[in-house]
Parts: sequence; structure tokens; C-alpha cells
Amino acid sequence: MLSDLSICLVQTELFWEDMAANLKHFDGLLQSISKPVDLIVLPEMFTTGFSMKPFEFANEESNAACIQQMKIWAKRHKAVVCGSMMYASNNSFFNRFLWVSPDESFHFYDKAHLFRMGEENNHYQKGNQQLLVELKGWKLACFVCYDLRFPVWMRRTPNYDYDAIVLVANWPAVRNMQWQLLTRARAIENQSYVIAVNRLGMDANQINHIGNSAVIEPTGDCLLDAASAPGLFFGTLSVNALQQYRQRFPVALDADVFEWKIS
Repeated sequence: MLSDLSICLVQTELFWEDMAANLKHFDGLLQSISKPVDLIVLPEMFTTGFSMKPFEFANEESNAACIQQMKIWAKRHKAVVCGSMMYASNNSFFNRFLWVSPDESFHFYDKAHLFRMGEENNHYQKGNQQLLVELKGWKLACFVCYDLRFPVWMRRTPNYDYDAIVLVANWPAVRNMQWQLLTRARAIENQSYVIAVNRLGMDANQINHIGNSAVIEPTGDCLLDAASAPGLFFGTLSVNALQQYRQRFPVALDADVFEWKIS
């Protein structure tokens, strides 16, 4: 049975291509959590920033170190911890979203839409499998940054039914208006919550990020907006609000049927 879901969004600057510094930084931030939460959401590529040098910074050792630290955080706070990192596997590299539970089990999603304007497609392999996870009865669909622009991939369907989207990003300030519009659009069209976490600060490529991490309600209204402030932001997803809205305004009953293929 569904029960309300307590979440923590972590909005912060990142240390460029420095996994040790980032893990230490997030460890300090998470130690300040003083109340129970169910889900802790970190930004995209939280160990390095949006780097195109996985051949230098991603390997089996970095994979293991990051996952181990996420397991420690999950056990410490008795909460799922999630975010994405550069990940090495079978002589390939992925922008991999990790979902780590307090029991040390984990799931992953490899970013399906690679940001070609930043040459991500030249350095990482695209994923072709969606990820649907459960937490306290909630079904959550997990995505990374540029995925936000592709509503067919993110569409809630009878075979891919979920209650909330979890989206992690390094979304530049220059396209902040689009970030805000698209997160709300995905919530409205899917009648689902959207939990969206973006980073802050300037990266080494002089690309600025101003956050606006948010929790969007199924109506498109903003439940939580972190604006451009650094820190931890807490919110609660309401079972009653979700179920009552879907019952009162059941647009999903008139949704189009379609099929899609991954190339």
C-alpha cells in the first residue's frame, strides 16, 4: 500500500573531475540530515561534474568506491540514495544513474539520450532500458538530464505505469526557462510527481548552473523550489493528492496508444 514519501533534494556546486573531493563534500552535507527521509537525490555526474573524460576518471576502482559510499549513506540514513556518475563497464563508458537501497542492493539506468551538443554521444554509450523502481509502494521512473526533452521515452503508459519521475541533471542556466517548463510539462502530461535535482555553479567549461531543483505536483504546480540556494531541501509526496487528482481528472483514459523502438 502506498504511504506518503519523504524526500531530500541535494542542490550544490561540484568539484570538477575530483571524485574524492565530491564524495567528501556530499558526505558532509548528508551528515546534516537530522530527520527521517525515504529518498535522497543527488545531481547528475555528482562525482565529477559533466566531464567528457571518462577514459581518465572512470574505471572499476572508481565504480566500486562510489557505490560503496552510496551504500554507506543509504545505511546511515535508512534511505535510498540516487544520482548519476560516469561508469566504466566492458570497455565502454556510461552516464549511469544508480539507485542504492539501505540493504545495499542497487539498480541502475544508463542515460538513453546523450547530449550531442556537448559531445556526450562521442564519449559515452547510450542506454536502451528504462528503470522502474518501487519505494514504500510508490513506482518511480528514473531519468537523466537531456531525457527530459523526450516525452515519448518518459511517457507513463499501462505497461510503464509510475507515480513519480526522478530526474537528475547538470542543466545549464542559459536554458533555465526550458528546464522549468519541461519539468512541469512532464508532470502534467503524466499526472505524476516530478522530482528534479540540478547542480549549481560554474564548471571548467565556463558553463553556469543555477539549480532550480524542484518537486512538481501532478497538476504542474510547484510543491518545492530550491531556487539558486545551496543545501538540502525536503518535501513530501502525498498519496491522497496523487490518487484524488487522477480520479477526479482521468486524462489517462483518453491517452493515445503508440509503439516505439530503440535504435
